[in-house]
Amino acid sequence: EVQLVESGGGSVQAGGSLRLSCQGSGFSFSDYNIGWFRQAPGKEREGISCTDDTDTHTWYDDSVKGRFTISNDHGKNTVDLQMNDLKPEDTAVYFCALVFCGDTYYIVDEDGREYWGKGTQVTVSS
Repeated sequence: EVQLVESGGGSVQAGGSLRLSCQGSGFSFSDYNIGWFRQAPGKEREGISCTDDTDTHTWYDDSVKGRFTISNDHGKNTVDLQMNDLKPEDTAVYFCALVFCGDTYYIVDEDGREYWGKGTQVTVSS
């Protein structure tokens, strides 16, 4: 069974940093990639970054480009999101999901089933 578990969220002041981790199990990292998404209050969920299993192909939304870095940790079976220079507008619940990652991302959909973690809260105060 596919399981995705996010961790590392918290509260920081603007300009601070956090490192999120997405622990994956029940699938092969060579078959599927991991994407990070976020949903702010009152807004739709948006994709912010993804990577393939070798970090050869990565994608970032313009809103986080240059501040966030995504990477695989094969030893831990995690895909991490290093978030620097955080801004209040980065406040959201952050989710990871199975995707196919290239120039953009495509959410894995197997007969109508998508695979998401439950999310971790990130709060950035000004």
